[in-house]
Amino acid sequence: MATKKSPAKKKVATKVVKKAPAKKAVKKVVAKKAAAKKTAKKVVKKPVAKKAVTQKVAAKKLVVKKVAAKKPAAKKPAPKKTAKKSTKSASSKQLKVDQYGLEEDDEFYGLYFAKSTDKGLVEVKPCTFSLMYWWKGLLGYPDMIEISKDSNTAMLQFESTFGGGDSGETELTEKDVFDVDHIIEVDEEEQLVSLYSYVPIPVPEKLLGALGLSILNINPETRYGSLEICSTDNEDGENEHFLRYRAATYLRGVKSGKVEAIESMITNGSEFYGLALDAMCVNKSIKKWLLS
Repeated sequence: MATKKSPAKKKVATKVVKKAPAKKAVKKVVAKKAAAKKTAKKVVKKPVAKKAVTQKVAAKKLVVKKVAAKKPAAKKPAPKKTAKKSTKSASSKQLKVDQYGLEEDDEFYGLYFAKSTDKGLVEVKPCTFSLMYWWKGLLGYPDMIEISKDSNTAMLQFESTFGGGDSGETELTEKDVFDVDHIIEVDEEEQLVSLYSYVPIPVPEKLLGALGLSILNINPETRYGSLEICSTDNEDGENEHFLRYRAATYLRGVKSGKVEAIESMITNGSEFYGLALDAMCVNKSIKKWLLS
């Protein structure tokens, strides 16, 4: 387990003009009928036949005009064509994917990272690289990240010092200081980064009931992450219990800001873990154990 101690994180209108053509059309039809009547007066021998002819001609002309008026309204194919074009253009644009499954608009698309070790170069995949950049690039700490042979998992262990508040309204004061161990695990296949923070002092058996009840009361109020009792066997084969805080974040689908996502998880996790520890210390027995 690493012995490097990192500093504690700080809280972070229209005109009607269409009727005019209709009036003109009526005048034209009336004018034609009047002309037909005058012709009928001149030719007296066959008035009936000519009237019938003029009526038929007028009717035909009216029919032609109606058809011509309907044609423009029937032609509306334009919206359908544009819809088809937009569908084709949208479906044709597919983002490329690299060897890690990252799309071409991802911040790490097409990049290859590796670090030198005693056993040679080890590939550093995107999620692990994000953790490494936070730890080394932003905080300036030496590289302590352990990477598996297949580079699908990685782990970072470090310690920090927890100090209480100085507002006078908290159970733990700034004089109440104790160590907290942290483990950050990376799963490249799931693109999951998990944070585990725990008090390195085993929980006494007689305190398990009170601690479990306190966790049940505090977890619903914890806005990020959760508290749990972790049981494990020590080197002597004895079963031990530890108070642990757990939080996790998925980097799948995060195209930009993977490092910031990890930093936010750890910063918020530390803050909420501190608030939870302070709330648990309402029980004086728990407070005494934490400060032992």
